Amino acid sequence: MYNVTGKKTEDQVLIELSGRIDSNNSPEVEKKIDEILGGQTGLPVTVNAEGLEYISSAGLRVLLHLKKTNPSLTIKDVQPDVYEIFDMTGFTQMMTVEKAYKVISIEGCEEIGSGVNGSIYRIDSDNVVKVYKNANALDEIQHEREVAKIALILGIPTAISYDVVKVGDSYGSVFELLNASSFSNILATRPDRFDWCVNEYVRMLKRIHGTVVEEGKLPDMKQTVIKWVDFTGKYLPEEIGNKLRSMVEAVPQDMHMIHGDYHTKNLMLQGDEVLLIDMDTLAHGYPIFELASIYNAFIGFSEMDHEHVKRFQGFDFDTSCRFWKEFLRLYLGTDNEEVINSVANKARIVGYTRLIRMSIRRGGLDAPETLAEIENWKRELIELVETTDDLLFEKNEITVPAETDNWPKVLEFIESRMEAAECSPKVMMQVELAAEEIYVNIAHYAYAPGKGDATLRIETYGSPAEVTLTFMDKGTPFDPLKKDDPDVTLGASERDVGGLGIFMTKKVMDEVTYEYAEGHNILKMVKKT
Repeated sequence: MYNVTGKKTEDQVLIELSGRIDSNNSPEVEKKIDEILGGQTGLPVTVNAEGLEYISSAGLRVLLHLKKTNPSLTIKDVQPDVYEIFDMTGFTQMMTVEKAYKVISIEGCEEIGSGVNGSIYRIDSDNVVKVYKNANALDEIQHEREVAKIALILGIPTAISYDVVKVGDSYGSVFELLNASSFSNILATRPDRFDWCVNEYVRMLKRIHGTVVEEGKLPDMKQTVIKWVDFTGKYLPEEIGNKLRSMVEAVPQDMHMIHGDYHTKNLMLQGDEVLLIDMDTLAHGYPIFELASIYNAFIGFSEMDHEHVKRFQGFDFDTSCRFWKEFLRLYLGTDNEEVINSVANKARIVGYTRLIRMSIRRGGLDAPETLAEIENWKRELIELVETTDDLLFEKNEITVPAETDNWPKVLEFIESRMEAAECSPKVMMQVELAAEEIYVNIAHYAYAPGKGDATLRIETYGSPAEVTLTFMDKGTPFDPLKKDDPDVTLGASERDVGGLGIFMTKKVMDEVTYEYAEGHNILKMVKKT
């Protein structure tokens, strides 16, 4: 049994196919389609195949002929089993073939995440669905799937959508997240895990920002920010708008990954694994652009309405402010308030630029409360631009796989920081000597026979600079300072081979301390100059 119905308007043809189309009835099907077309060719034709249960090669030939006479052919709402036939025969490459999507409801479902382009709901204990705001979101879904695969291949732990569904008037991507809980939920219900959340949040971000992507694979965040500046600049004094654009244009090209919507609702804890979700904003660019979106999520949106973050993230504004400050301290690798505030202000510049644009585009100039927000952001933005010369900053930390081959990268990091602090050649040599001994020990022994990461933090204070180096790893707990110093008065025949590294480190540095805390070996060295 089969059925063919349809209608033709001035600018398109709509055809419905149902039942089974095979070698027995395909001539009749083609005849009925020709009758609907009325002999016309070249018209846009849409075939609704929702009721199509089966199609053989004879039926495919009918559709191929239709494609040749009417190139703008779309076949929509194809059931999964029938779609496989279109796919295996290459028809999905020759013409537009849209699969029918399972319909689900999110009524009564918990919202566990929300971003620029959609919201994420838990539909059962095992699965979540991201529902897109755009009713025609299939292209966005395809984009997010592609960039999520890029991230996963590059080592970023993320969930990959396994199905696309219809949700109301829009579409959604379904992900398997077994009993996962967002960081926002953990912060709201387990204040005792605040430090853990901040540390894992920073750890994941450093992993993202340490990942280089191939040119052309992801959007360039700098170009996106320039568009924000061009829009917002129209509402600022001309000299401020010009300076703002110049600062953004001066930001160097950077091929490191950026998430683009990195807040605690987009980090999930599934068992012992932390997963990143909501990947459609993935891009590459300089990290100040990421810090700007983080500032907005925790503070910017909520500066005048402190309840906003409670509604959005689930925790209060005080927690949000504390998280932002602790995040910056750990991300930058410094306790220096001047450095932290400087970077925060640069992030605010980009953040306010985006907030003003977003609010105005949503009609913010038409309501008193949103107009007041816009004016507040403008005042702060103007003041910051007037007192800021660039959007660049340097992180005080580097994290690398603890392997001896990575020592040149660590050495380059040390030299760049010490040169900036105008340290003397002698001090640089002594610090580099101590650093090499500690790093090589970590590389050889900390994780043996396995592998892991080593983190080095450098802080410089005063003039002449006092230099503090802190090495951190998650390897086997070991205090190298407990090792007895070698007797350097012995002759060559009486001396043991080795054992000089820690001894030399203690001799050339002014202070060396060790502690094991929160699963980390932490060795700190101070050089006073």
